[in-house]
Amino acid sequence: MKTICILATCALLTSCSLNLHPEDENVLTAKFNSTWNVHEGVERNINGVITYDALPWGGLVADVKYRNMPVDWSNYESITFEFAEPTKVPTQIMVSDKLKTMGKAGISSLTCYFDGQDLKSVNEVALQASDTSVLKVKNVFLTPGRSVWESSPIWEGDCALGNWENGFVVKPEEFTSAVEGDKIEFIIKTDVSDPDRGYWLLKTVYNKTENTLEGNDNELNQWGCSMMGQAATSYRILLTANDVKNLREKGLFVNGYYTNVSQVNLLRRGLAPAQ
Repeated sequence: MKTICILATCALLTSCSLNLHPEDENVLTAKFNSTWNVHEGVERNINGVITYDALPWGGLVADVKYRNMPVDWSNYESITFEFAEPTKVPTQIMVSDKLKTMGKAGISSLTCYFDGQDLKSVNEVALQASDTSVLKVKNVFLTPGRSVWESSPIWEGDCALGNWENGFVVKPEEFTSAVEGDKIEFIIKTDVSDPDRGYWLLKTVYNKTENTLEGNDNELNQWGCSMMGQAATSYRILLTANDVKNLREKGLFVNGYYTNVSQVNLLRRGLAPAQ
């Protein structure tokens, strides 16, 4: 009997350890232990799954500073949240004041890509819900950068989008060489002339349609817009095969809310050199 108990105990400990996240500097799950709103709740079970009782635009927060100093995430490609249950409301990742990535309701994971941004100084990361909800987060991790991107300009100008007042078209012929897996990059600057303005938007559709691109579908809010961080300098969309087909036929129309666009580039993936 004693032997059986010992074996059972070992099996239980082994089972628990398999469900815990490994000690890895890229895994940030354990750092999410506080909220921006004191009326929100956060608990963690034995498997490391976080239950976050969210209020509208509160925040499940991780302080990622090292020895009280901001960290440098320049060599990382993205941060990903994996959910133990599909989300019931739209959610958003915020990386300091630099990046915002919106996710629709019903998703099991959400990734915020860093490429094109200056992330040499990151203080905190937050997950937000657009409405009262319970979010169950099973893992949060960083992905090291493994790609370089060769850039070709396909539109240049100085378009201050204002309050949906202006917009521009990137012609179909600019996408002749595009293939699935390429990216469109928008070089932007947010208009912060009004201190009371709290959000900035970019909307991208196939020209002369109301259809948004597929490549960033999970990042769009209920109006089909991408949220820009206040300090954002670029925004990128990974193209699907259907995106490429439609862009070659129709081109791209760009509009938005107080986001200024100065250049659009087509990016082609290449492998980063071996270290």
